[in-house]
Amino acid sequence: MRLQSITIIIGLALSAHGTFAESSRPETHGVEATMLVRGDFDVRTIPQAPDDPSAGPFGRLFLDKRFHGDLEGTSQGQMMAFQCAKQGSASYVALELVTGTLDGKSGGFVLQHDAMMRGGETSRWNVLVVPDSGTGELAGITGEMKIVIEGGRHRYEFSYSLAP
Repeated sequence: MRLQSITIIIGLALSAHGTFAESSRPETHGVEATMLVRGDFDVRTIPQAPDDPSAGPFGRLFLDKRFHGDLEGTSQGQMMAFQCAKQGSASYVALELVTGTLDGKSGGFVLQHDAMMRGGETSRWNVLVVPDSGTGELAGITGEMKIVIEGGRHRYEFSYSLAP
């Protein structure tokens, strides 16, 4: 995939719209509490050389992130993307390994991204914790992350639960 197409796909990954409210604390659901934390992150994307043609018409990027706020840590990951022939329509999937501290608990977990854009509008964007990927004090974590981009600033809203 050409660099121009990868740039368009990065735009998909960075085109979320929304507002950013103050932090929330536990909501009780049975025996698990759902926490909502927020903060900023910096991301660096590193385009990769095209694969062998037999791998398909997909672009690949490495991800290098730094999280700040209630989640302090880093992540490394990979994104695979497809740019449709129609301008403004694309898709990406990604996996990233997050390590650091979350509300003072140390460990790591894997996030799985799945997003689509149609006609320049984001039609789906899911960023979920992979089940059973938590390590250390974050073992048993479940959750979903919302990425918010406003004025070029990257922020996250992370709703998560830890098994008791």
